[in-house]
Amino acid sequence: MIFETIIIVIYTIAILLIFMYALAQLNLLVNYLSSKKKTTDCEIFDLSNPDEVPFVTIQLPVFNEMYVMERLLDNIALLEYPKHKLEIQVLDDSTDETVKTTREQIKNLAATGLDIKHIIRTDRSGFKAGALKEGLKIAKGDYIAIFDADFLPKKNWLKRTIPYFKDPKIGVVQTRWGHINRNYSILTKIQAFALDAHFTLEQVGRNSKGHFINFNGTAGIWRKACILDAGNWEGDTLTEDLDLSYRAQLKNWKFKYLEDVETPAELPVVISAARSQQFRWNKGGAENFRKMQWRVITSDAISFKTKIHGLLHLLNSTMFLNVLIVAVLSIPMLYIKNEYAHLRFYFYFMSFFVMSTVIFFVCYWFMYKEIYGSGFKKFFGYIGMFFTFFSIAMGFSLHNSIAVLEGHAGKRSDFVRTPKFNISTLKDSWKGNKYLRKKLSPHVIIEGILMLYFGFGLYSAFVVGDQGGDFGLFPFHLMLVIGFGYVFFKSLTSKV
Repeated sequence: MIFETIIIVIYTIAILLIFMYALAQLNLLVNYLSSKKKTTDCEIFDLSNPDEVPFVTIQLPVFNEMYVMERLLDNIALLEYPKHKLEIQVLDDSTDETVKTTREQIKNLAATGLDIKHIIRTDRSGFKAGALKEGLKIAKGDYIAIFDADFLPKKNWLKRTIPYFKDPKIGVVQTRWGHINRNYSILTKIQAFALDAHFTLEQVGRNSKGHFINFNGTAGIWRKACILDAGNWEGDTLTEDLDLSYRAQLKNWKFKYLEDVETPAELPVVISAARSQQFRWNKGGAENFRKMQWRVITSDAISFKTKIHGLLHLLNSTMFLNVLIVAVLSIPMLYIKNEYAHLRFYFYFMSFFVMSTVIFFVCYWFMYKEIYGSGFKKFFGYIGMFFTFFSIAMGFSLHNSIAVLEGHAGKRSDFVRTPKFNISTLKDSWKGNKYLRKKLSPHVIIEGILMLYFGFGLYSAFVVGDQGGDFGLFPFHLMLVIGFGYVFFKSLTSKV
């Protein structure tokens, strides 16, 4: 019974942590809905008055961006802002032929009157954080807008964001990500679904009540003084944006999130690219929890509720580990349930997992209808999208859990960029992309084994118990088979 007790304890802890996270999401939904009922007026810069137009530096950190570099620079050149108050820094760490082509394009853009500089480093120390820090040393602007290579801000983007900095307490203005290839494939649809939840429910839910949010690494603007006051960019985590965001807010800087300003970008269309991005984000989240947890807990400047939301925010990625634990232990738990009849009451208590799923279902519906619209037809489409998302997210849980464990353990790793493709409709145009990894990850084999393991869980539903089986976990195991099967076969066919 000792082995069974250990399984029950670990399973219970993981379920309760997921339930706590679900309750936090529910609270964010309440915050999100209440934010829609009130309007907040604030003083803003009058950009029609030349004396109020602040100087802006745009930083473009890039590394080997053959497929999107030309598109990025052409798009940035279209931004509507007084040229004498605008500087563009191309922070180029590239090691391939794009250095030459980028130099030529920058030369042509400079000839049009743009103040644009090509800043090349001799090494990649600090990776993206190091490049941003290097550019900041010579940046002319008091405000620093940052765009990754796959982002395409609209012409009026600066005019819709810069005015909010008239409030001297605001250190960051962040905008919502859009997705130019949302409907390219199932993979892009579920990535868009997850990001939309973050950029509506979570960012608004936290920001509207003064809780900590994060600059998302791109599509936002920093006040230079805020960056310096918070200690500047640091490259000791894989998510330097989350790190600096928390250090700034612990210094009492305010962040302004603009849900109504969308900045389009490209989602990874190949699963190997999505895996590398997910690994970096989830490991970086765990690294930041390790780095920031005590600073948040011991801060005298923030409320208890903000501390709770902050810690759960930093533990976002750790939910993948809890989901994996619940999934793997659910099959032995099925046998334990039917072996020990006196534990049946406990298993009713464990319906917390079902309650968590219901909470997520309700929360994400409000996000979905904000993006796609409401109505019965949309709702039925949402049901399919929700369970597809949930299944594939669970299929990523092994990969992301490894990232989380490495982050919590303090294991360092290099910043692995996400390959860009510059595609939205041509389904085969990513093949031959020179930046894609060709080596198969060993994690993929384990994901295939887990697919078979959860297939055994489906079989178990028919054979356990004395009265014709136990199908309580059958839908859960079916979603796990689908999720791990998708990740496994997609990884094999994409030749990651």
